[in-house]
Amino acid sequence: MCGIAGIMCLQRRTCEVKKTEAVVKYMTDLLAHRGPDGEGQMTMDEGHVFLGHRRLAIIDLSDAAKQPMQSMNGRFAITYNGEIYNYRELREELRLLGYRFATRSDTEVLLKVYEVWGIAGIKRLNGIFAFAIWDDYKKELVIARDRYGTKPLYYTQIADQFIFASEYKAILAHPDFSKKLNVNAVKEYFTFQNIFSNITFMEGIKILEAGSYIKISYEDKVIPEAVRYWDYHFYDEHNTSITAKEYEEELNRLFVQAVKRQLVSDVSVGTYLSGGIDSGSISAIASQYISDLKTFTCGFDLHSASGMELAYDEREKAEHMSYLFKTEHYEMVLKAGDMERCMKELVWHLEDPRVGQSYPNFYAAKLASNFVKVVLAGSGGDELFAGYPWRYYRAVNCHSFDEYVSNYFEYWQRLLNKDEIEQFLAPIYDEVKDYSTEAVFRDVFKNIPKVELSPEQSVNYSLYLEAKTFLHGLLIVEDKISMTHGLETRVPFLDNDLVDFAMRVPVKLKLSRFQNTEVLNENEQGMKVDKYFQRNKDGKIILRNVMSKYVPKEISAGEKQGFSAPDASWFRGESIDYVNSIVSDSNAPIYHYLERRYIEQTVKKHMSGEENKRLLIWSIINFNEWLKLFMQNGG
Repeated sequence: MCGIAGIMCLQRRTCEVKKTEAVVKYMTDLLAHRGPDGEGQMTMDEGHVFLGHRRLAIIDLSDAAKQPMQSMNGRFAITYNGEIYNYRELREELRLLGYRFATRSDTEVLLKVYEVWGIAGIKRLNGIFAFAIWDDYKKELVIARDRYGTKPLYYTQIADQFIFASEYKAILAHPDFSKKLNVNAVKEYFTFQNIFSNITFMEGIKILEAGSYIKISYEDKVIPEAVRYWDYHFYDEHNTSITAKEYEEELNRLFVQAVKRQLVSDVSVGTYLSGGIDSGSISAIASQYISDLKTFTCGFDLHSASGMELAYDEREKAEHMSYLFKTEHYEMVLKAGDMERCMKELVWHLEDPRVGQSYPNFYAAKLASNFVKVVLAGSGGDELFAGYPWRYYRAVNCHSFDEYVSNYFEYWQRLLNKDEIEQFLAPIYDEVKDYSTEAVFRDVFKNIPKVELSPEQSVNYSLYLEAKTFLHGLLIVEDKISMTHGLETRVPFLDNDLVDFAMRVPVKLKLSRFQNTEVLNENEQGMKVDKYFQRNKDGKIILRNVMSKYVPKEISAGEKQGFSAPDASWFRGESIDYVNSIVSDSNAPIYHYLERRYIEQTVKKHMSGEENKRLLIWSIINFNEWLKLFMQNGG
């Protein structure tokens, strides 16, 4: 894992070489947390292309593998962030074709893949990556991102310069970049608690979409549109000769293979271990191959918690699994004040606000980074195998695709609906009123075939949307937070072979009641998820059946539990002064964009116990800190 950055002078405009080299050096310095083990810069094509790199050494720790790296024939140069898990197989295939290698690194294999197969070679990669490759013969720069968007990559154009970086704080370092808040992104965020499109909070900066690449040549006056080379395709495999048992056997084989693949490393590897089946099963498999596997759990002080939040601390379950798997286990207990303590650092590294209360993940990564440089996480299991059944049933009995989209959009307004957003964004609403978040939502489905709707197909559409949006947001958060601490996070559930299989598993093997009309308000008070699961025993059925081989029955058959702090209680208790200090400050930067009276009413409803507004309160706090760091303090 690393940090990358670079500049290309379009139209072959004259670049001030020394000045531009200094800018790229400064950009990569701002990414030092992503790569504390080394740095490098390279100037190409007589000072028209500049590549920068910060290195976190994981595979081939020698200086021979440092970046930017140039091909043996001098034609290609790469700056790359990620891991290619099948690099050994690709290396052997290329070696049999007569190609030689000077290092043991996956970077050189990736460079050779591009040299031999061009951009089509990207489809051969099984891994997580974001890279830029310069072709000195074609005079062409390519930037690309992995299938699922595990590794971020941002870009912009300033006059005749194309600029890219792993984090957009590096782009802000360019002396000609003029900062302006993108109010459309603010509207997206306070609708979905996420950003579904490729825009960011910073006007003019975009994120390269997952599974896409862009080719830039000197002839381009503006940045070309991204080209999608891969996309999710969830469908029911209508092969009646395949039994449920055979699906389970294949899932087991592919899951074990995925974990084994992602253990490849020249440094220590550990796993997160919560009380759930996803991280528990990964830890169970990994412990079979690493005798002293280190596992990590964050728990919560629940002295002031109530209701469903009393179940949020999963240390006891994690400790039991650690005992069974014989791991070297470490844990941390978070208290209410830990959110406030890390907020500034968290927001700075996270950049755009994204899904959920992410500070527990920040501390989990901090804990793991004290002992390992690579950690395996359970992200993706829910999105691939239908871990949120109460969501899908919101739109499962629709008669047309348009009806489905309308119904599901109503649900995915996770923070504020269309009427509320107008009141909430009153100071800037005239600027955003024509920006349709429903159109943004609908646009997620633009590349998939619209077929005759059935309950099963509705679920598959929902899995598609959540993988493209919710999971993508989770992956960005996980990357930014882990790289804050110089830690590489890997996600075995997003192994290519496992994903390809999961997408064709019939819905009836994932859900037991897929025609159920019962729905759930995730923001309501009380033990909602627990009650729902106990009543329906639904979600991830095939995964639960397979993972029962690796984790205790009470884990494989247990209800869904996300990794979340008891913030609803803390916002009413220990953290109340922190929340009020922001809301009561008439000079708080949020009040340039958000309606103060609405925010005060929101907090009052939460404090009284009338409603659970923890997600919205967190998002308000997050946005306030973002404005202070990125718009008031120079960025």
